[in-house]
Amino acid sequence: MSLLILVVDDEPDIELLFRQQFRRDLRAGRFAMEFAQSAPTALERIADAVDVTLILILSDVNMPGMSGLELLPKARNLRPDVPVIMITAYGDADTKRRALESGAEALFTKPIDFVALREEIDMRIGRAA
Repeated sequence: MSLLILVVDDEPDIELLFRQQFRRDLRAGRFAMEFAQSAPTALERIADAVDVTLILILSDVNMPGMSGLELLPKARNLRPDVPVIMITAYGDADTKRRALESGAEALFTKPIDFVALREEIDMRIGRAA
């Protein structure tokens, strides 16, 4: 079984950061990570993720075009079984409220607490096993 985490962020350096933080997990094959630099690209991947078990979607809130908050209900509609965690540089109360009301599992602020994120991922892997 191939477990996939989809990371959606318009900043290209996010991929390098995540690959560095999770290099041991990725090398060991615990899960795969794919990266989408826009919400429409992410929606395409979510819709055609039949070859893998999609266990988590991590999405930035502020992106050009379709924001993460606009992506959230569309992703949940396509895959209500897959939790979505929003990531933002602006962790104000209104953004958190809107994200959680729209179905986000959690909201992480940048810089990302990778210890907490790893705990979330480990929990998802446990549920998928």
